[in-house]
Amino acid sequence: MTIYFYSTRGTYGCFSNFSRHGFELEGVYWPTSEHYFQAQKFAGTPHCEQIRQVKNPKDAAKMGRDRKRPLRPDWEQVKEEIMQKGVLKKFQTHADIQEVLLATGEEEIVENSPIDYYWGCGADGSGKNRLGVILMEVREIIRNHLEKTSASQQ
Repeated sequence: MTIYFYSTRGTYGCFSNFSRHGFELEGVYWPTSEHYFQAQKFAGTPHCEQIRQVKNPKDAAKMGRDRKRPLRPDWEQVKEEIMQKGVLKKFQTHADIQEVLLATGEEEIVENSPIDYYWGCGADGSGKNRLGVILMEVREIIRNHLEKTSASQQ
């Protein structure tokens, strides 16, 4: 059974980049994975820190999409790697949501965004669902790590 998520509410709300599950990465604390992702569009500039410090992920997203800010030139090449890095750290940091992710087994995970055809499935389901794919990859990374840890302790 496919697992759909979009908002921060419900059983799978923690899959949203807007969920309030902060983490430390690259020596600083990120309030949400949305803050981290949007700020990385401007890594090494004051815009990065401005986005990190905003109060909520909605504002971080708005700032990150503001094309008056100078988007890093390699963004299209690195954005998926950056998304995976933030999402992985989020689930490594919080045992409660790691359990939710692992409990999905082998089910497909879909960001049910009616407007996002890249990270989500889009209104008609034809989107790339890259966030859902990254969540499934993160699930596998964590599962493999736990299996190796368990095997080495036996």
